[in-house]
Amino acid sequence: MKKLFAMLLALAMMVSLFACSSNNSGNEDTSKPPASEPPASEAGTEESDAPEQGGEENPGAPETDPDKIEDSMTSSDGKYQVAFITDVGQLKDKSFNQGTFDGVKLYAAANNKSYKYYQPANGDAATDDDRYDAMKAAVNGGAEVVVCAGFMQTAALSKAAAEFPDVPFIFIDGSPIDGCDNVAAIAFAEHQSGYLAGYAVVKEGYEKLGFSGGGGGTNPACCRFGYGFVQGANAAAAEMDKTVEINYSWQYGASFQASSELQTMISGWYNTGTEIVFACGGSMFQSIVAAAGANDGFVIGVDVDQSFESNYVVTSAMKGLSSAVQWAVAKVYDNSFDEIGGTATSLGAKDDAIGLPTATWSMKNYSVEEYEAQLADMVSGKLVVDSMETEADFAKLTDTEWTNVILNTD
Repeated sequence: MKKLFAMLLALAMMVSLFACSSNNSGNEDTSKPPASEPPASEAGTEESDAPEQGGEENPGAPETDPDKIEDSMTSSDGKYQVAFITDVGQLKDKSFNQGTFDGVKLYAAANNKSYKYYQPANGDAATDDDRYDAMKAAVNGGAEVVVCAGFMQTAALSKAAAEFPDVPFIFIDGSPIDGCDNVAAIAFAEHQSGYLAGYAVVKEGYEKLGFSGGGGGTNPACCRFGYGFVQGANAAAAEMDKTVEINYSWQYGASFQASSELQTMISGWYNTGTEIVFACGGSMFQSIVAAAGANDGFVIGVDVDQSFESNYVVTSAMKGLSSAVQWAVAKVYDNSFDEIGGTATSLGAKDDAIGLPTATWSMKNYSVEEYEAQLADMVSGKLVVDSMETEADFAKLTDTEWTNVILNTD
């Protein structure tokens, strides 16, 4: 697949994009922006009435801090052009939902678009009908593009995309929908990011690790994160001629929510020697950080740089959620959506779409130079990390005879 895509990751990574022509309406500049500009710049300067936020216009330069942009705004005409359908869990989960919504807010603020988020009814017990109802409400509310977060949206999106073929849908962490060219599926090489995190913390000196994953072992993104994490830890341990131990569990993570049960389990890990846990599952992070704080343990964040949430976070396995959303939404308005509609786009190291936050990590023994050299090997193809793409692949983790990892699974 043809794509030149680079993403802003935390404070260190910026993007460069292609812009081509398509069928959707819009009148922005389609020229290729400078490599140093973030993806929202691709959309140009389309003229329209600025949306109201809290009843006031948003003057001056576009806001670059998503936390300073209101989650809810008031549109003067009651219509909302850019819609976001949340995944399970909280909107402000400091992880997947929030990182994706940040992209919606940043694009809208930079391009004078109105925006709104829709949470399917019934929370963690949301059904496919609940998700479809949220998508239909977004379209009826004037959505010109709908961003859907999480693979659990598949069935509902299949119905909504077929019913509203003229509305472009952006499916983050999803797969293409058969027969629906108005769905752009965007996924990430989480196995690469997980590998970098596992390798780094073992090089830092941690020998007893944990992985607590969301989705109950059925979420492809979390499975890729975990599989890569073990591969990276094994590689670093082999180089250091040592053996490390990893507790690996999907327990209490099916809904991606914080829970007392999860906190108790992770506390048990810390009490029996686990030093650092990869918190891979949205709001599960809160329970794992609480357990770390009570037991002098440490945490690896996921999806976004979570070091700002706790002093116990050593590093985070990131992917460019916000930048990917801005890039994809821009294609709706610059007439190039057909470049990504109906196809699967996978973004990884060579796209600057995954990585660790070197500006904020707290590692002392593993250097930024070592990390950058390893990332360069990943970009060039010298370092290849095995992936999981289907449910049939998920057994790779337990079937592999790890040379330098003792893997304890549920």
